[in-house]
Amino acid sequence: MKINFDKSNGLIPVIIQDNRTLQVVMLGYMNEEAFEKTKKEGVVTFFSRSKNRLWTKGEESGNFLTVKDIRIDCDQDTVLIKVIPRNGVCHTGSFSCFGNKDSKGFLYELEEKISQRIDNRVEESYTYSLYQRGINKVAQKVGEEAVELVIEAKDNNEQLFKNEAADLLYHFLILLKTKGYTLEEIEEILQNRDK
Repeated sequence: MKINFDKSNGLIPVIIQDNRTLQVVMLGYMNEEAFEKTKKEGVVTFFSRSKNRLWTKGEESGNFLTVKDIRIDCDQDTVLIKVIPRNGVCHTGSFSCFGNKDSKGFLYELEEKISQRIDNRVEESYTYSLYQRGINKVAQKVGEEAVELVIEAKDNNEQLFKNEAADLLYHFLILLKTKGYTLEEIEEILQNRDK
């Protein structure tokens, strides 16, 4: 598929998405020269409307955007580029130009909710009551949920299997909090293994 640069006076919007988290981290514009340079070098280059020239993201900060995938929309006038960002993407130092809030999806929101219930000692919360019982009980609960997931995996009830998988993830997040670790730390290990 070829981009139609003529549709928008030679500049097309380019959505930049983190390849790992799928979060949209910024929007820029490219002319044909910037697009070809990005494809050739594997690093995102925009056309800066304010500087009126090509601008490689990170040329001053070192926070380059390494291209992992390029997709053109069905109208051939917008591009989505999935990238591996080097440090923060926004000039403010933020992970995203749209802010860091809810930046990594629902599991991270759930991790935050679990953390808040524990940190705020929400007495009526199952999460906090399990946490209060100590590391042995939390670890035991993760083990129980893992066994239940294995049992359901051997059967053919899709709904029970998915529910047990959700229970295991939920209790795993409680275990991480109890041990003082974060989901991001575990994700980083997996990302490093993927290299």
